[in-house]
Amino acid sequence: MLRGFLLISLLLTIAAVAVLGFRGEKTTNEPWEIFPDMVRQIKVRAQSPLNFFADGRGPRMPVNGTVPIGYEMPKPQPIGASESHPVAGFSVGTDYIDTGKMADRWGTGIPVPVTVQLLQRGRERFNITCAMCHGATATGNGITKQYGLNTVVTLQDDRLRKMADGEIFNTITNGKNTMMAYGPNIMVADRWAIIAYLRALQR
Repeated sequence: MLRGFLLISLLLTIAAVAVLGFRGEKTTNEPWEIFPDMVRQIKVRAQSPLNFFADGRGPRMPVNGTVPIGYEMPKPQPIGASESHPVAGFSVGTDYIDTGKMADRWGTGIPVPVTVQLLQRGRERFNITCAMCHGATATGNGITKQYGLNTVVTLQDDRLRKMADGEIFNTITNGKNTMMAYGPNIMVADRWAIIAYLRALQR
């Protein structure tokens, strides 16, 4: 019986080596996969060539003239006219509208006309970029709290109600504590729209 067991083991070993090959053997054939690896997919890899297009490039450039949804193309300005801040978009100026500071102190006041359109824009941007953490009513009960992010503060706190608008602008721009910087993602005018909408929520 032992002899039969050894014979069967030997045959199984030979069969495994014949089918799978020796360890370390190199081959250009694709490996056998019981569960296909997601690395090998029918897709266009970033920065990879692709013969499907005439220029041979896989990544495609945006169509000329396209802009993200919700934004407008800058309108032509008269020669000699100063560029308005909404057109400037992601400005890096040193004045109050770009920094939230008046001299060496945080300023107070919304430096753009507070209109119904501005508040609607602020609500839209707030719901997109802020509500997931701070909640739709700015009470700090966004959906991220359900996943363990318990460090989000409520924006309805008296400390935040009394905080200067410029300091809130700076926090949106550069982040604070566990909050990331949103300056690269939110235009200057939209940051002030968010603050205007937040002030409406805090009333």
